Amino acid sequence: MANKVAPIRSTTQFFLEIEDIRDDVLLLQDGSCALIIETSAVNFSLLSEKEQDAMIYAYSGTLNSLSFPIQLVIRSKRKDISGYMNLLIAAENNQTNPALKERIRTYREFINATVKERNVLDKKFYIVIPFSALELGVANMSSLMGRKGLPYPKSYILTRAKTVLIPKRDHLIRQLNRLGLKAKQLTTQQLITLFHEIYNPQEELKPTDANEYLTPITSTQ
Repeated sequence: MANKVAPIRSTTQFFLEIEDIRDDVLLLQDGSCALIIETSAVNFSLLSEKEQDAMIYAYSGTLNSLSFPIQLVIRSKRKDISGYMNLLIAAENNQTNPALKERIRTYREFINATVKERNVLDKKFYIVIPFSALELGVANMSSLMGRKGLPYPKSYILTRAKTVLIPKRDHLIRQLNRLGLKAKQLTTQQLITLFHEIYNPQEELKPTDANEYLTPITSTQ
């Protein structure tokens, strides 16, 4: 009789490099950290030629002002407009004016047909500012190779990381404001929601208690 093979039980957290999300900072398992800035965008094609030249010049000035690396991330996902469609249906049903009722119906059908023909995408733009584990004062990378767990306590790593990251964040946000862009650092709650959506696209995160956000994303090693 063949031996029964025990089922493999694991979670996404086991495969992630994320150790924890705390104090609005992403902490990775090797001791490195990062903070993430969400920024607005500009429709470059709608600008005049002079405005485009000015935008390019200002953008190059922003990049030249940076003395640290950054990562640009564009996240696209299919936009859920079911709530908007339900709003239109409710407005149509509550409308007593026949002419306005017909206009709402026509508009709703137009939106519905447009969504079926094209994928309506919601784009988010992020800038990641990293903090290397080497900035903790580790002598060399070889001392981290094969090491399990964080090189230092979480509180120490986060304190050192924020000391380095916050001035970089402030400088970058000022530069983005010069470009006419609105930028903000993602909070702990927003970071948890972001990564939950990335790894669980079919599942919406709806915490019933704000304290759930204070629970480490992975167990402490």
